[in-house]
Amino acid sequence: MDVDTNLEIAQLSKKERKALERQQKKEAALRRIKAQDKLPFWTLFRYKYCTWYFAKKLGLGIFRFVLLVGLSYVIIFPYLSKIFSSFMSREDFVDVTVQLIAKYPTLDTYRAIIENNGYFQGLLNSTILSLVCATIQMLACTLVGYGFSKFKFRFKNILFMLVIFTMIVPHETIQLSLFMKFRYFDVWGLFGGVGNFFTNFFKCFQADSGGFAAWGESIKNAIAASTETNGAFLGFLRGLKEGLFSGPITGLNLLNSDWPMIIMSLTCIGFKNGLFIYIMRQYFNGVPDELEEAAYVDGAGVYKTFVKIILPMSATMLVTIFMFAFAWQWSDSFYTGMFYTSSKSILLPNIVKIPATLDTKYAAQTAYESAIRNTCGLLILAPLVVLYLFAQRTMIEGVERSGITG
Repeated sequence: MDVDTNLEIAQLSKKERKALERQQKKEAALRRIKAQDKLPFWTLFRYKYCTWYFAKKLGLGIFRFVLLVGLSYVIIFPYLSKIFSSFMSREDFVDVTVQLIAKYPTLDTYRAIIENNGYFQGLLNSTILSLVCATIQMLACTLVGYGFSKFKFRFKNILFMLVIFTMIVPHETIQLSLFMKFRYFDVWGLFGGVGNFFTNFFKCFQADSGGFAAWGESIKNAIAASTETNGAFLGFLRGLKEGLFSGPITGLNLLNSDWPMIIMSLTCIGFKNGLFIYIMRQYFNGVPDELEEAAYVDGAGVYKTFVKIILPMSATMLVTIFMFAFAWQWSDSFYTGMFYTSSKSILLPNIVKIPATLDTKYAAQTAYESAIRNTCGLLILAPLVVLYLFAQRTMIEGVERSGITG
């Protein structure tokens, strides 16, 4: 290397000198490789594989492979055992030579569950309910998360803290309150009052109820009783209200219908809705404010900006929220068991029972019944697995984008 070259290197910056050194090392390595091409095969083999570096690299590779195989076995084996046991016959459970693979494979368990437990009816009902609730929760939680991210209003932090609080409070603590609310559903007494008014009104036309005279007497008594305790004017109003609208009707019974789940989804108090709001808020925190400001300058309002710009660019996150909501609603047994009390309301969690056509009273009753319940679980999970296979790429991308950015 001559003097001029040394001067040129000295004039380079530190970063440029490092880049030059890397380039020189790369060229030297290429020259050594070309020189080794002329060596015999066994000499090249000894230089490449009979080294401490290769032995260490091979040992680490084998260790990682064994570790991954062991972890995969621990995770996958329970599922494999459930799948293989679902094809076993009654004789396989008392045969000590059968460990995993059935000696007399059969589909009787699947056939009995589908025919006797109402699988297809439960599949249809759960599909409709999960689709409706997941769609509503996706849109409602996206709208709420966008509001928490992009707008400033009073008590914003307190309200968001309450949203986070819904992720912490166990659902069992509000089970009785939810049940009573939807068993006697009412909004400021309107439903019960209107129902009682028409009930009392139609009673006036019945001969055994005394007609309008009896209704007028009850209104007069209610006004007189209320006036004594609440004063003349206020007592008259309350007495008139009690005489006209009071009665046995205390609200609407929404049990054994889809309305409790729909109302909870609309108001964002459904299962894991606090988590959905948090995910969407974190995602919208990463959306530049300049994008919305440009839309406002072009004449778009808040709602038009949200529908035309924000929602299309959030398609990946919407799919992720939809998948989470659909999966959790699909396998939910807490809310469905609380709101669907009738035996006619068949959902997929209700099919986990022993079919009447299967005789389980023999030596391996416990193992056989456990295999039947596991088969019910496999039939419940099968549609979710198929759905995940089609949407896994979008879902994984959405999970990556929902990282903490603000």
